[in-house]
Amino acid sequence: MAEPRTALLVGATGLIGAFVLKRLLESAHYQRVAVWVRRPLEIRNPKLSVEVVDFDRIEQRRVDAEDVFCCLGTTIKVAGSQEAFRRVDYEYPVALAKAAAKSGAKRILVVSALGSRPDSTVFYSRVKGEMQDAVRAAGVPTTIFFQPSMLSGRVKDKRFWEDVATAVGNAIGPLLGKYRPIHGDIVAQAMVKAAVEGRPSGVIESGEIRNLVLKQ
Repeated sequence: MAEPRTALLVGATGLIGAFVLKRLLESAHYQRVAVWVRRPLEIRNPKLSVEVVDFDRIEQRRVDAEDVFCCLGTTIKVAGSQEAFRRVDYEYPVALAKAAAKSGAKRILVVSALGSRPDSTVFYSRVKGEMQDAVRAAGVPTTIFFQPSMLSGRVKDKRFWEDVATAVGNAIGPLLGKYRPIHGDIVAQAMVKAAVEGRPSGVIESGEIRNLVLKQ
């Protein structure tokens, strides 16, 4: 096995981020996992280093990791406004990518969303698309975006209509193709696997995310 790596995870308290943290801590490929958070985590692990940081100053921080996992994301409803949403889903990931590039990180793996395009007429998709362009331009050698469809696996803060849509989506999954709901842990496993296997820069859509994990 190759020499163990170090990882930085930002967004560890979200649905995908929590699963990424679990997978990184379980992986023999990583000897150290750093996490930047707003509030302390209750998780304890010999490999884990948790640091409470000011997210508005991420770009000024040094990234001491080869692999950077960005799982930041919210909704306009939770954020409270389009401006607040953009801060979390655009400004923070871009600042992280710039810090990673400046510090010499080898790769950054970012959660985006299916249908993200900078020219989209949908605000959410447009912001995600703009984020992808800006993160790519930051200059980290390997930049990979993961574009899942609707996510399942939420334990806390469950959303009724998401549960309904997920149940229907799973029932007719084969007919939906890449739009079929996908479990957060599948996305997390795909992110870690892509890093470990040295996947090249690019965009991995929901269907390919599933295949990357389930088709060994």
